[in-house]
Amino acid sequence: MRQRWPSRLWLVRHGESAGNLARAAADLAGVGMIDLSIRDVDVPLSELGRRQARALGEWFAKMDEAERPEVVLSSPYLRARQTAEEICEVGGVSGEVKRLVVDERLREREFGVFDRLTAVGIKEKYPDLAEHRALLGKFYHRPPGGESWADVILRLRSALDTVSLHYADKRVLIVCHQVVVLCIRYILEEMDEAKILDISRTSNVINCGVCEYEFEPEDDALCTPRLVRYNHAAPLTEEHAPVTAEPEDIMGAR
Repeated sequence: MRQRWPSRLWLVRHGESAGNLARAAADLAGVGMIDLSIRDVDVPLSELGRRQARALGEWFAKMDEAERPEVVLSSPYLRARQTAEEICEVGGVSGEVKRLVVDERLREREFGVFDRLTAVGIKEKYPDLAEHRALLGKFYHRPPGGESWADVILRLRSALDTVSLHYADKRVLIVCHQVVVLCIRYILEEMDEAKILDISRTSNVINCGVCEYEFEPEDDALCTPRLVRYNHAAPLTEEHAPVTAEPEDIMGAR
């Protein structure tokens, strides 16, 4: 019986972005607003982010042709698309890849009224919402106009259904965002809230780090995902590209 999952699945957070740098600078300065004048969807990679993406592409390119990604899906956000394009450009994909597939369900978590605010800014501008978020937790708290982690998981379940429908038995690379990587792990590994938040609290997802799954058929013809590696930084260190892991979530790993 034909299994309904990819033969291999890689999840990759985009390379370091201009937004990551602006967020880090705002946190360091202790200010309430991140200095960005463009939409989050339009934030590009930094020069280091492009270097990281090329390093990852070169790591894939060292694989045999029959082992490289043959389907590439990307968030529509510029930094993710640029990362995917760099990977493709340096030969990190199979010759079967004809185009980059952009799927809006893989986009960054929407922050609503918290957009461009640091933890300090949220507490200053929306103290009641900050208190409610602390009480409810980021998994379920939905800022006005934004999404909770549970909301992101809902759309990702749909995206993974599409992957299983159209790309069964394929080698699939998904280029996305920190919260998206974590939420897909939550789905595939059938975690609960406490487990995924503990992983989030322990460390940030590395820019261009590799999360890899293989899918093993079971006796009842189902297919179980097995985590092969997570936050794998070797593709960067092997190509002498600095490893970065700035938080994307508004209030970091808390």
